Amino acid sequence: MKPQIDKDILELIEQQPNITNKEIARILSLPENMIKERLENLSDTRQKVLIVDDELDALTALKRALEAENYNVVEAADGLSAIEKVKAEKPDVVLLDLMMPEIDGFEVCKRLRSDPLYKHIPIIMLTAKGDISDKIEGIEMGADDYVTKPFNLHELKARIKMVLRRAQD
Repeated sequence: MKPQIDKDILELIEQQPNITNKEIARILSLPENMIKERLENLSDTRQKVLIVDDELDALTALKRALEAENYNVVEAADGLSAIEKVKAEKPDVVLLDLMMPEIDGFEVCKRLRSDPLYKHIPIIMLTAKGDISDKIEGIEMGADDYVTKPFNLHELKARIKMVLRRAQD
């Protein structure tokens, strides 16, 4: 639904460059605050990071740290939500916990890698599972990197920059 709304908004702006949010909202029969939010998202040029973790405390702390680095951070609390967020938000990188309800991080990674629209998005697995067999499985599933918790925030930021740099080449 949101991609179509975005297209409709952009079409109206192209037709009438001086159109106000209020007029767009009236024409599309949508709340004005929704129009404002969609326009902000469309004009946000920061790199987008999707954090997928069912531990709210970990997610919130990491989100704040990455926002301080000027990343646009979106979040998901489980595997199914992660797949939906990837499709809706098109992040530049996904930080993916392994142990989650519904479907685990391995399955999320597998599904994203098998979809031609999303297989290019870098995935960093971020998990407490530090066994070599888990690391190998994650990388074989298609993860670009594998970081174990607890992690050093400076190292994680460097790894995020690294995978984003590789993705742009």
